[in-house]
Amino acid sequence: MSSALTRYGLPLVLPIAILTTWAVLTANGESFYWPPLADIIPRIWSLWFVENFQSDFLPSLWRVLASWTLACGIGVVAGIVTGSLPVVRDLLNPLANFLRAIPAAALIPFTILAFGIGDTAKVFVITFVAVWPVFINTMDGVDEIDPGLVQAARAFRISPARRLFGVVLPAAAPRIATGMRTSLAIAVIVMLISEMVASTNGIGLVTIQAQRTFQTVDMWAGILVLGILGFVLNFIFQRVERRLLRWNFDSKRLGV
Repeated sequence: MSSALTRYGLPLVLPIAILTTWAVLTANGESFYWPPLADIIPRIWSLWFVENFQSDFLPSLWRVLASWTLACGIGVVAGIVTGSLPVVRDLLNPLANFLRAIPAAALIPFTILAFGIGDTAKVFVITFVAVWPVFINTMDGVDEIDPGLVQAARAFRISPARRLFGVVLPAAAPRIATGMRTSLAIAVIVMLISEMVASTNGIGLVTIQAQRTFQTVDMWAGILVLGILGFVLNFIFQRVERRLLRWNFDSKRLGV
């Protein structure tokens, strides 16, 4: 019981302490920039899960999930090919390092010209930025596979397709999962930026409009709902990762 309390209770100590401090310091409501937490929390529910759930929250969630799914698919396929073929890796590495250094905000003017301000532009920007952690981690994971495993599979005349799904992907899976988790956080961030700059709906648009009209309660409600969204998505991903890669977590726990 003490192990479970440490595992699940300890991570909550700091967030609870921060929220408690915020609630105490803003209880008198004297600060315009830091409204009372008691006003913000009910507003999160009414603004994002009642008033703007379908019009703004769901479109933002869809953009994140659609872009992240595309980024994972492209990154894994490209990473496997690049990691498996040293010639391709040497050829693409300079271009990949150049492209992944381009900030998301720098691409927004181009996407507005090319795709307008609809979902296509946002999905393009989010996918472009979120693909690199998956690509790099997949490429490195494939490149770092023990050559003995691949040679043994070839010695037993295992087909390339079976080697891919039975040897390469399982061996690189922990690195791929790390890239996917990083990519998910980046997708949420870029979604917010793209909606703040050019959008007709979404969490970013509502939040920036609240800031421009000095509605600080709504502004903080938007900021906190983004944190909640990122936390929930990351939590779900970690649960799925632990289930699918249970062998990897068990080996770490046992020190193997």
